Amino acid sequence: MNDSSKIIDVISSNLDKVREQLDPGLFISALVAALVAAFAASALYRIFYERRGTGSQVHRSFPLLAIAITTLFVGVQISIPLSLGLLGSLSIIRFRTPVKEPEEVGFIMLVIAASISAATFNFAFIAYMYAAAIIALLIMRGAATARWLRRDGLIVLTMSKDVALASYSSIEALLRERTGRLTLESSASHGGQTTYQYVFSSLKCDVATLEAGLGGIAPITSLSVFLDRPGGIK
Repeated sequence: MNDSSKIIDVISSNLDKVREQLDPGLFISALVAALVAAFAASALYRIFYERRGTGSQVHRSFPLLAIAITTLFVGVQISIPLSLGLLGSLSIIRFRTPVKEPEEVGFIMLVIAASISAATFNFAFIAYMYAAAIIALLIMRGAATARWLRRDGLIVLTMSKDVALASYSSIEALLRERTGRLTLESSASHGGQTTYQYVFSSLKCDVATLEAGLGGIAPITSLSVFLDRPGGIK
């Protein structure tokens, strides 16, 4: 018997053991539980983070991730040789697209943890984990909407140095009137131009109205508004 025949016999015997040990009904139950958990994670992502402008819509991959991870870990439990082969095949995979938002890592880990729990048939763990995740997300959203914890973004104003000296008080008074909270974070002058950078929360008007109000006080060279929460501006 040559080496190839021995390899085929070993693989066949391992597959026979897998068929004997694996209950199809239990395996399907694990896949269904992982899929339900993946769709729940996708819904949570869309509810809490879909409005972010730099996200990669990673939630679209959650169902396939759940199926693949669950199947992988079921196979790992059943046969050690099979698990080594599966892990070896996964070593060729490389993820070249960077994760654009930090919360995406958390949601991916949520899907992985739920899939492993489903693969080990600890279905109650999934319910407990998602209950804790929902509570955590609600707490984070509540903290973000509390005005005293909010930091909605930056306002960067550039104007000539002479205008800045003459109109600083009026400009800051207008900005304080149009925002819930305002803090001067930095000031820089270079080449006859002065730049003020403010941290603000709760912008009370749209950017066009803010720009018109500032233009009525003094000639502004440029106005830039940067948001920490895309979609949160009026």
